Amino acid sequence: MKRTGLLMLMGLGLLSAATSCSEKHEEKEEQVKFLVTSPLQKDTTITKEYVSQIHAYQHIEVRALEKGYLQKIYVDEGQRVQQGQLMFQIMPMVYKAELQRSKAEANYVGIEYQNTKQLADKNVVSKNELALAQAKLDKANAEVGLAKTHLDFTTIKAPFSGIMDHFQARLGSLVDEGDLLTTLSDNSKMWVYFNVPEAEYLAYKAHARTKDETQVKLLMANNEVFKYPGVVQTIEADFNNETGNIAFRATFPNPDGLLRNGETGSVLMTVPLKNAVIIPQKATFEVLEKKFVYVVDAQNKVHQREVTVASEMPDLYIISAGLKASDKLMLEGIRKVKDGDKISFTYQEPKSVISHLKVYSE
Repeated sequence: MKRTGLLMLMGLGLLSAATSCSEKHEEKEEQVKFLVTSPLQKDTTITKEYVSQIHAYQHIEVRALEKGYLQKIYVDEGQRVQQGQLMFQIMPMVYKAELQRSKAEANYVGIEYQNTKQLADKNVVSKNELALAQAKLDKANAEVGLAKTHLDFTTIKAPFSGIMDHFQARLGSLVDEGDLLTTLSDNSKMWVYFNVPEAEYLAYKAHARTKDETQVKLLMANNEVFKYPGVVQTIEADFNNETGNIAFRATFPNPDGLLRNGETGSVLMTVPLKNAVIIPQKATFEVLEKKFVYVVDAQNKVHQREVTVASEMPDLYIISAGLKASDKLMLEGIRKVKDGDKISFTYQEPKSVISHLKVYSE
């Protein structure tokens, strides 16, 4: 009996000690406080990036206007040419001969006209014959003009100042009328085309009512921003029904000639947002490619909630659905809790939280 009583007393002592340890452990857990904040709701702006196509202000194909042998090339590939500068010469002999023949015919008809006029002045011939002689002279002069035009077409000059592309025909080649010789680009300014979704187009138009032109920047293929800003000057008339986008065109000055026709890049456009809901990125976690946060309810319990990210900035997300400004969400320790856990927390104002991040959107 004494031995049994002793064992019972030892068991009760161990149970009491275990219970005490458990209570101390729970008290320790309850003493852990998590940092909680709320979304920041305010008007802000974000920078949207749009894939773009870069085109020269003027970009044309230079083609042969007459058939013949390419007799001379006065320029070189990649060379900058000035408006009116001689570029190509197609062998002109045939066209020179045609011009001479036309001039001779015109002289002959001109002499006939003068003779007929003298006779008409003396009433020897009728006025109808004089009119017929005049028509023949006009036709002959037109033939001279046409022959001169064909001869001029054998000399090809730059229609505007620009940069030449590579040759499509070599010296001595037989070219036909309409054959491509080269291309010419005026890249003193560049037209950059990019597609904008319908919702962003509507936001742009609402913002642009107070501004005639919206400035944009160009992110080049080397991830450097082009030093000259551009302006949006043109929006196409129709939306693409397949993509839901509409094409914008921005014009960029290019005084250094760095941009060339056919380059790629991205347009960076500042888009205004009204009453944007902003949260730190570190307050979110991802499950199956969906973004979630832990929201704290009135009983200090956390609940997992899916959110929709409208836009992303360094360290920040702009949320379009799933949160409102009055919600409380866990900022730290989101990997240490699970749905339904009751927590102890310290609340920090959202402005204070965001101001300590690397980027703060004013």
